[in-house]
Amino acid sequence: MNTSSAFTLPSPRDMMAELRTRLPHFPQIRWVDSTESTNADLLALARQESGPRVRPWLLGAHLQSRGRGRAGRTWENSIGANLMFSCAFDIFLPTRQLPTLSPLSGLATTEALRQFVEPALRNRLAMKWPNDVLWDQAKLSGILVEATRASAAPSSSDHHVVIIGVGLNLREAATLSQNTQRAIADWSNIAEHSQQASLARCSDIVAKVAQSLYLSLNHVTAQGFADLPNRYAQVDALIGQQVHIIDNGQVLHTGIVTGINTSGQLLLRHPDGSERAVTVGEVSVRAQR
Repeated sequence: MNTSSAFTLPSPRDMMAELRTRLPHFPQIRWVDSTESTNADLLALARQESGPRVRPWLLGAHLQSRGRGRAGRTWENSIGANLMFSCAFDIFLPTRQLPTLSPLSGLATTEALRQFVEPALRNRLAMKWPNDVLWDQAKLSGILVEATRASAAPSSSDHHVVIIGVGLNLREAATLSQNTQRAIADWSNIAEHSQQASLARCSDIVAKVAQSLYLSLNHVTAQGFADLPNRYAQVDALIGQQVHIIDNGQVLHTGIVTGINTSGQLLLRHPDGSERAVTVGEVSVRAQR
């Protein structure tokens, strides 16, 4: 099977041109050779009083020297081995609801990536709470969600700018697995099993994910999060599994995953039958061995 598209990033100039064709409603799209962090760059731009006001924005880079993952982790990357970009969106939600955007972003990304594989394979692309995308239970993509108040918004406003950074492994999963001592997947793994995935271009993947994020954020702004648990159940990699909830190396809870609630919190059923909601961003989940 031809997997060349999974290994080749177009030049930054060509990437920008292809994305501008696919995402005409994104008024600002940039792709650069390298930067420290696309999330940090967009956060800084959003906070500038004199910066551009019309969003969404998209910024991608072939290399990030200080790429960041969730909980302050470093995102390991190398040119051609990873697909890395961030999007900035306006969203009008109370501050208390912003943490829900983390699992929502993972859900939207998983839904987008599933469109690149045949229906019979889609359940192999799943999501591990709060927002890791998995292929055959190995991490394919990580997501970092950050928010800042819109620079022109009054302090009492619900207007925020949300920055969503996506890092997806294109190749070199074996090396990453060895370096991190974790199961890592890449797009070439998927392309070995899926003809559709093998034909996907990098710009196709970025555009599909960006569009899915855009539509999902618009949906929750207008409709709220009532359908989030049902949507999430379609991609849940942990449902029915017994897991440990770990924070700072300590096991806080053990239980059976029953899904998430409308706040995006992970729901655990304890041995005594009681249920606990685990807050997004405070814990990590590891399946019990």
